[in-house]
Amino acid sequence: MYYPDEIVEEVRMKNDIVDVVSGYVKIQKKGSSYFGLCPFHNEKSPSFSVSPSRQMYYCFGCGAGGNVFTFVMEYENYSFPEAIKHLAQKAGVSLPEAEYSEEMKKRESKRSRLLEVNKEAAKYFFYQLRSDKGEGGYAYLKKRQLSDETIKKFGLGFANVTSNDLVKYLKGKGFEDKLIQEAGLASFDEKYGMHDKFWNRVMFPIQDINHRVIGFGGRVMGDAKPKYLNSPETMIFDKSRNLYGLNYARTSRKNNVILCEGYMDVIAMHQAGFTQAVASLGTAFTEGQASLLKRYTEEVILAYDSDGAGTTAALRAIGILKEAGLTGKVLNLEPYKDPDEFIKNMGTEAFEERMKAAENSFFFEIRMLQKDYDLQDPESKTKFYREIAKKLCGFSEEVERDNYIQAVADKYSIGTQNLKKLVLSYATQTGLAKPAERPKSGIQKKNTPDEMRKKSQRLLLTWLVEEPSLYGKIKKYISTEDFTEDLYKKVAERLFADLEQGQMNPAAIISLFSDEEEQREVAGVFNTRLKELTTRAEQEKAFHDIVLAVKRNSYEYYSAQLGSDVSALNQVIAGKKALEELSKTHISLD
Repeated sequence: MYYPDEIVEEVRMKNDIVDVVSGYVKIQKKGSSYFGLCPFHNEKSPSFSVSPSRQMYYCFGCGAGGNVFTFVMEYENYSFPEAIKHLAQKAGVSLPEAEYSEEMKKRESKRSRLLEVNKEAAKYFFYQLRSDKGEGGYAYLKKRQLSDETIKKFGLGFANVTSNDLVKYLKGKGFEDKLIQEAGLASFDEKYGMHDKFWNRVMFPIQDINHRVIGFGGRVMGDAKPKYLNSPETMIFDKSRNLYGLNYARTSRKNNVILCEGYMDVIAMHQAGFTQAVASLGTAFTEGQASLLKRYTEEVILAYDSDGAGTTAALRAIGILKEAGLTGKVLNLEPYKDPDEFIKNMGTEAFEERMKAAENSFFFEIRMLQKDYDLQDPESKTKFYREIAKKLCGFSEEVERDNYIQAVADKYSIGTQNLKKLVLSYATQTGLAKPAERPKSGIQKKNTPDEMRKKSQRLLLTWLVEEPSLYGKIKKYISTEDFTEDLYKKVAERLFADLEQGQMNPAAIISLFSDEEEQREVAGVFNTRLKELTTRAEQEKAFHDIVLAVKRNSYEYYSAQLGSDVSALNQVIAGKKALEELSKTHISLD
């Protein structure tokens, strides 16, 4: 539901952002702000800033930013109303109750509606598994030795053989065709019309960390292809930033997380008591998923299949875990293929013992590397040692590198000093002695006319935030109507009103927007670092050029509307006059 602005502001003011963020992220005070490692991307040097005075956070590495609502939305995967409710409960603020009418449903955000339709689809699949039509699916799950309790816990279901049962059901519940398609539950073509995406499959609802269904995975009955089919990415389902089973694993109170390859592995492990098991969602393990795991653990045990593909996936995951600052270990499942198979044959105690004996990820890499070399041949053996030296160069911290050099030397009977020399030689020759430079985050946008218009409006707002006194010098020329981008116009309306009162409240301005991406963009306005110019004259020219660009864009925008919008005439006349005056006027920054 939607809450009055005064209630939203009360909730925000009673939740100090430093207190809230420090409950999730370790931050330390430096100067007037707090800094820590960003929870939204992998980094080794703190670039995540929390400002008590502005009641905002901002990451100078990835651009994540906003107020206390934005942080909770992004971290907990909440919608704006859900974040308000969560923080209201935390602060003891009573929220107004209202019936969830059809009118309010229509007003709800697309995100909330997608969650609704997925929830209803999950209920439908759950029911079908227990009907006569789902006998085949139920028999498959029982063959995999899943208990009814486990089936219920994970909400497993069944998609019927018929091609449009789900569509009919959802439309009967009032969901429109477009929304059903956008949720990835149906497709449309000229020949068959609207038809289900999933049919004749055991269904695995994919839930976010707050147990809300955001997508589905389906395992086909029989030998049809593909064996597993997943929901496409949607507004609420980002495969690279979610993990199957994490909604349970994050509260398991274990000191590690077990990373598997498939849904069935996760479910079987939870049933066996290993409730810290998770799996990636039909794709290779990603940096985003590593960042997600880092919020809940420092150690990840890889329980990938013991075949060649599993080994390759494990080697790739090790690098990603290391980059995220996580300790990785590798589980030996031989002679069985996967965790599910191992537990069924060897039992939970044997699996627990394998967990305790999980191999250090670096030594796993070396052991896999060794398979390519004949250690009985001196030349091949030397090449193997060089490859080890190359990998040892990957440790940027000297103490850690020396510890591994000692351990490797002992394990492979290499003289410690000889290995150190080899590492130093390789590092010097290849330049690996220097820390690798991290690529700049973000995508460089092309300077298209549209982007230049946005940029000038964004920069003007940033100037006014940095130097509020400038508002009095330009308000004669610039009004909120000159901001032709809806988002910047809304920011300008509130900012200008605040500046008229001699105040500024960035966190409250962010609360004007319910969309997380919009909140992030507004946060960028308040945290952009203006280009440093050497002299005051250069600064004044830059500021004048920005003001002039915003006014010129406004004049051109309203001029283009003269044919269809009579009200634009006054804006054009005023704009032309202001442009002529601005081009001759000097704006002092002092």
